[in-house]
Amino acid sequence: MANLVLYRKYRPQTFNEVIGQEHVVRTLTNSIKGNNISHAYLFSGPRGSGKTTIARLFAKAINCQNRKEGQFEPCDKCSSCLEIMQGNSMDLIEIDAASHTGVDDVRELIDGIKFSPVKSKYKIFIIDECHQLSKPASNALLKTLEEPPAHAIFLLATTEAHKMIPTILSRCQKFDFKRLQVPEIIKKLEFISKKEGIKFDESALSLIALNSRGSFRDAESLLDQCMSFSDERGLIKTEDIKELLGIVEIGQIAQFVDFLVGKNTKDAIMFLNSMIDNGVDLQEFTKTLVFYLRQELLLRINPNFLNLQNSGLSPEELDKMKAQTADLTQKDLQNMLEFFIDAENKIKYSAVAQLPLELAVINITHQEV
Repeated sequence: MANLVLYRKYRPQTFNEVIGQEHVVRTLTNSIKGNNISHAYLFSGPRGSGKTTIARLFAKAINCQNRKEGQFEPCDKCSSCLEIMQGNSMDLIEIDAASHTGVDDVRELIDGIKFSPVKSKYKIFIIDECHQLSKPASNALLKTLEEPPAHAIFLLATTEAHKMIPTILSRCQKFDFKRLQVPEIIKKLEFISKKEGIKFDESALSLIALNSRGSFRDAESLLDQCMSFSDERGLIKTEDIKELLGIVEIGQIAQFVDFLVGKNTKDAIMFLNSMIDNGVDLQEFTKTLVFYLRQELLLRINPNFLNLQNSGLSPEELDKMKAQTADLTQKDLQNMLEFFIDAENKIKYSAVAQLPLELAVINITHQEV
């Protein structure tokens, strides 16, 4: 049997194992303890923030056969808990709306709602990426949400709640999931690494966490890739991670931004071309550059925005960013972001891959002061 990928192997099985969504967990566990269960919930937030994981946990807890009154954690031992953990519960139906968008898919689901649960208290429907349901499918779902049978509970998950019809939103208890912070991700990665017996350079996990962009699922996938890259001592080095994942160093981005700040067109373009000669992925470079400039913009707006804990930067990198920001106005940074976001979108269609970036450099460095 193939080994489980990390994000499945270490998926939280109790509410106490969930990281970064304390406000959601507190409200849901209080409703479980008080037996105050609603018929429809909407979990909205960035990808990889734990929406589906918490939906499954909630389903497991409310159908747990051994959970006593006033408790909220599932036992993970009864047949209901085990079936949900193994993915074969007849009373938990999961639908990916991204691939089941039509009204017929929803009608099939609705037809199954009228039947009582096979063995559990509730029949639970998890609909992932529910904003992708077609309008007829959304209207069919709405009708069911208006008059659901007593045994049915809907758990809707979406990354784009604004695309859902307002009448569905009004029928749900809405929970907003936040993007995970770098220290939260590092703490869980340290736990997994210890369990797996893998050693890392001090800065390696920070690098993985920073490049996951707030998605813990992405962080676990990156860690999975890195684990197969360890040396004979079971040690994973920061340099190896940079090479394996094609990560662009913050120091390189900072140097490039220095050229932009100094209106140094020639060196900025030569720097870009040297990066290409060294095999750097331009999409990855531009993505990291945009991420870096966004941090500088927020730092310019609020000097307290970045610190060593939430930025994933070293003290030297953070000092460098602050120094650059002092020489730039908010409008400067906004313009840079707009030019490079536009360039990022054009790279894939350009006959000369670096040309959109070179044009962005020329536009930025030749702007009137």
